[in-house]
Amino acid sequence: MSAYTVVRNYPYPIDEVWEVMTAPEQVAKWTTTGRGGRPEGFAAALGTEFRLIGKPVMGWAGIVYCTVLAVDAPHMLHYSWKGDKATDDVTDVVYRLESTPSGTRFTWEHTGFTGIGGLAMSALLGHVRRTMMDEGVPEVLADYHASRSA
Repeated sequence: MSAYTVVRNYPYPIDEVWEVMTAPEQVAKWTTTGRGGRPEGFAAALGTEFRLIGKPVMGWAGIVYCTVLAVDAPHMLHYSWKGDKATDDVTDVVYRLESTPSGTRFTWEHTGFTGIGGLAMSALLGHVRRTMMDEGVPEVLADYHASRSA
């Protein structure tokens, strides 16, 4: 089974990182960096079914189907990830947030990929997430923090 984990430290309080990572209007700002999908119907609420809409490519319609499985705000969000409505292949995404002396440690875990296709998908998505966490999230966090401080 394949998986990837991305860990980043952000110099902002846990409540601000949680808001940027889970508020629908904030999520839409950082998920599109690195060619990620824009959220549709997302809410950090147990049982919420939502979709991530990306750019279709040969063999994929560009839609990921998700369901929120667990929430422990502001520390954890867990949702399922299904890359094709017709498949039985479901993986899991977990966000973990931990306060640190300098801000917040954010961990993105995506587990449950199977087979050679899963290994390739895990590598591809890991790259996309790293781009989002390095380029998209810091900019959105800085803007969000500045708007709260004004």
